[in-house]
Amino acid sequence: MSRPACDIAVFETHATDADLDDLRARLAAARLPEAETVHRAASGPGRWSQGVPLADLIDLVNYWRTEYDWRPFEERLDRVGQYRTTIDDLGIHFLHRRSARADATPLLMTHGWPDSIVRFIHIVDELANPGDSGTPAFHVVVPSLPGFGYSEKPATTGWGTEKIAAAWVELMERLGYREFVAHGGDWGGNITSVLAGRFPDRVLGIHTTFAEALPGSSTDGLTAVERRWAEETRDFWARRAAYAKQQATRPQTIGYSLVDSPVGLLAWILDKFAEWSDTEDSPFETISRDRVLDNVTLYWLTRTGASAARIYYESHNSFDSALRIDVPSALTMYPRDVEKCPRPWAQERYRNIVRWNTPESGGHFPSLEVPEYFVEDLQEGLAAVLAAHS
Repeated sequence: MSRPACDIAVFETHATDADLDDLRARLAAARLPEAETVHRAASGPGRWSQGVPLADLIDLVNYWRTEYDWRPFEERLDRVGQYRTTIDDLGIHFLHRRSARADATPLLMTHGWPDSIVRFIHIVDELANPGDSGTPAFHVVVPSLPGFGYSEKPATTGWGTEKIAAAWVELMERLGYREFVAHGGDWGGNITSVLAGRFPDRVLGIHTTFAEALPGSSTDGLTAVERRWAEETRDFWARRAAYAKQQATRPQTIGYSLVDSPVGLLAWILDKFAEWSDTEDSPFETISRDRVLDNVTLYWLTRTGASAARIYYESHNSFDSALRIDVPSALTMYPRDVEKCPRPWAQERYRNIVRWNTPESGGHFPSLEVPEYFVEDLQEGLAAVLAAHS
């Protein structure tokens, strides 16, 4: 049952100096292992073949402890606009920026793991109030997934992608947005697809960097590039997805390290930013240290390392094979993402693809890696979606 808008409360956060001092003290007292045993070349992806190189981690830990400032991120959150509401007895945190344009369309944006609302916070203003009057404008809503950031931590099982999608519909209803478009990547892309398939009367259309193929899709008829995509995806899940198996089966066990050790949390997350980005040696080729540390510090201060990991326990391999999506859909497959779905596979599930894009650069975190391109692609994709819907 919907609640009135008055149940939405302005939310503010301000980490205590004691919490920030404790973080710095833990960083200073960290016990580190010896260096990796692989050949330590001056640069190149081979340096990361056993995980985060010791020298890189030491540099980033020292920067985190002595130079990084958390306060500007808190101020940015307040400038965008933070709110909380309770849905199914769980507090949900979200950003909300209304556009000044009368023709703006509500846009729901969902992040994934190991990121957070940090994935989108820096592009909210451009999406809400673009400089070009011919570019579509949006009332932007960016919720924190349950167990992430300033959303509450579920105390029981059940908060998987299906329930989250239903909660997002309720959230948009409370904001006065009965119909809306949606975007997501990673788990956010999964949830966006569920939204489109389960709630076509509410979702005008979607843009996503994630597409879930049907089980057993054949490689017959695929191009050479599409075959390579399929092989790379299989290799990823066979050889490089131990993190997902751990979080899907024993999130509580890894959670102790993620909540107790800032260095452990940093390494666990940094490893993914490095491996999944379109870079040759370091994620900081495209994503700033401060942006990565905004994300990691948010996890640290909210103690959500374990609760965020549980989305894998709730939803890993749970995507409904029978789900079909008929609303207009714009799909973008970035070249260095860890999963890229060939178009013939995608269109078996997404049956109204109005725009298909394969950029020349970008990885799993395109809004952070190539933000200007990402915004333009999102705007053009949603313009095509809205044109097809109308």
